[in-house]
Amino acid sequence: QVQLVESGGGLVQPGGSLRLSCAASGIIFSNYAMTWYRQAPGKQREFVATMSSGGSTSYANSVKGRFTISRDNANNTVYLQMNSLKPEDTAVYYCNAYWRNMNKWGKGTLVTVSS
Repeated sequence: QVQLVESGGGLVQPGGSLRLSCAASGIIFSNYAMTWYRQAPGKQREFVATMSSGGSTSYANSVKGRFTISRDNANNTVYLQMNSLKPEDTAVYYCNAYWRNMNKWGKGTLVTVSS
């Protein structure tokens, strides 16, 4: 059974940092491209950052230079380090695993940036 479990969300002040984690099970993790998406209240889900199985990365313009995606294949975990957080980063953050025709989602973790 495939599971993606996000953690690390919470309330943080503007300018603060958080590190999100997504632990995967039931998949050959190293095969999968791992991606973070987010969905703010009343908005559509949007792409945040991705890391391919080979380690290539890509970021949304809105987070470039502030967020860093990384992965630990030995522990089947992908991370999202978020620095210099802004109120507009407030959203539920979702982890996605994709390989060939297999597309898996976690249930999300809430990040609230507010003073």
